[in-house]
Amino acid sequence: MKSIASAPAKIILFGEHFIVYGGKAILCSIDKRITVESELTKTGQIEIESQLGKLKIPKSDSYKNADSVFRPIIYIAQRMLEKFHSESGVTIRVSAEFPSGVGLGSSSACCVAAAGSISGLFGKHTKEEILKIAIDAERTIFENTSGADCTVCVYGGILEYSKDGQIKRLEFVPKFELVVANSGMIHSTSKVVSMVRQFKDKKQEIFSSLCMQEKNLIEDALACLQKNDLTKLGKLMTQNQEFLEKIRVSNDMLSSMINLVKDTAYGAKLTGAGDGGCIIALADKSNLEKTLNALAKKYECFSAKIDTNGLQRSSA
Repeated sequence: MKSIASAPAKIILFGEHFIVYGGKAILCSIDKRITVESELTKTGQIEIESQLGKLKIPKSDSYKNADSVFRPIIYIAQRMLEKFHSESGVTIRVSAEFPSGVGLGSSSACCVAAAGSISGLFGKHTKEEILKIAIDAERTIFENTSGADCTVCVYGGILEYSKDGQIKRLEFVPKFELVVANSGMIHSTSKVVSMVRQFKDKKQEIFSSLCMQEKNLIEDALACLQKNDLTKLGKLMTQNQEFLEKIRVSNDMLSSMINLVKDTAYGAKLTGAGDGGCIIALADKSNLEKTLNALAKKYECFSAKIDTNGLQRSSA
């Protein structure tokens, strides 16, 4: 039997970096997915095939010794095999509809899809159980992960997330689309987070003021999402980008990408850590094509809708 599961990419609409210092963030899942297909074997091996490479190891080898790309998947496979006292090995195939390492939550989506797929080989598990496994797996590479990314991948839709761990799924789906454009610049999340911390320590008064402004902006954004007021929401997105520029996590390339869509989209900003990765631009049917065309001349980009399904599972 093959067990198949898929999980969506995620985007931070508002609040990256400031959430670390007591704010909130608004995340959403989008309709681009990572799919994991797994099946038990008689080899006693854990075998992984993906666009990022291949790996075959004895199932007794510690996940801690594996490359970080594969570590969470090995952790999940070993945990499930041990829990159900299985003598089998497992083959795992991973495919993705979006790039990794650009702030779209590829590691979280992979953890969720892998947890859903591999656990499915041993019976039915609830979404809550799969979320717990996925967060534990992600902690093998990001020790201090909040779990917010995995949560939005499991449940889909739009989430309001607080630093204290409170997560609220918004019970409405706004009618907008996002254009996601990849700068092609690989960034180090830990390096950018460290840069923000240094900025905060050197310019405490400015940073505190920005945190308060961001807090108010998030509340306004939640109200705009409920009303589907794209004009104001876009302005808030642009304002959020200005805050991110002030704490120096943007760069010339991201700013030039955002400038390309200033006359077509409702608003635009970087998403994720910054200093590379992706930007998002807010659009609907009236301006989607123009916004895509403005970016497609120079950058890899695609349009995306909000995904409300989250984790999906099947067997074959």
